[in-house]
Formats: sequence, structure tokens, C-alpha cells
Amino acid sequence: MGARHNGAMQKARRDAAHFVDDYLPALLAQASQLISGEFHRVVTAHGFTVSEWRVLATLAGNEPMSIGRLAQITTIKQPTVTRLLDRMEAKGYVQRVENDGDRRITLVRITPTGTRMVSRLIPLAREHEQRVLEPFGLQRAEDLKSTLRSIVELHRGSAADGADDDE
Repeated sequence: MGARHNGAMQKARRDAAHFVDDYLPALLAQASQLISGEFHRVVTAHGFTVSEWRVLATLAGNEPMSIGRLAQITTIKQPTVTRLLDRMEAKGYVQRVENDGDRRITLVRITPTGTRMVSRLIPLAREHEQRVLEPFGLQRAEDLKSTLRSIVELHRGSAADGADDDE
């Protein structure tokens, strides 16, 4: 029994040492960091912060949305988004509008200036995405994106109110 127990302990230590190599949240975080980091260099070279890019890309082609929803999608904490929107509004990229249905909620929309600015980056983002996914083939890429959308939808309600902002 001692040898068997010792072997199991060694396997458990080995598995623990490589836990993150097979742990979905860790793999997703690493993939996101690596892939996003590649494109973030393009974003900053075009004079935007990563957070500005996230906000503009989220609002582009969308209806106005609440600051809370914007924070959730961009994965930026809501107080940080509010300060960021102040700066972006001063630059003419976004505009806050009243929500007719609920005056307690402020909506944000992209302006024509913001649309012009982000429209330069979206094709570059699509090209980057294509380079990242190309090695996997169209079907695997679509399956991956579909699976990730499902994961987001299934876990959206259970996510904490505060989004992470590791920048």
C-alpha cells in the first residue's frame, strides 16, 4: 500500500504542477492575453488606448447601450469605464444619451467621429483574427467562436458585477 500511495502522491503533485496547462480559465486567459497583445500594438500605433479601442469596437454598429453593459462587454470595471467615457466624450468619440424608458440609466452611443476613427481599425482587427484562426481551418474556427459565445451566454448571469481591468 505504501508504494501505491506514494505513486498516487507523486502523480497528484505532477498533475498539480501542470494544472494550468489543462485548466480552461487559465488557457482562455493566456490565449486572450497573447492574441489581444498582438493587436493592441496596432491599436496603440494608431493613437488609441486599448480601453478606447474596446469601447469603440463595442459601440460600433450597435444601438446605444448602458454603461454597465459596456463595462461587462469590454471587461473594464464600471467606474473606470465612466472616467474613460468622460475623456472619450471630450474627444468627440462617444455621446451619453438619456434612456427614455428609465432615466436612472445613461446610455452611450458612438458618434460619427468615433465611427470614422474605429472604422480604420476594424478591418485590421479582422485581418488579425483571420491570421490567428487560419491554421485551424474555417470550420474549427467557427466552432470555437460558437463555443465561446455559448460559454459567455451561459455564465454571463453568474459573473461578478465588477469587470476586471488589468491594464
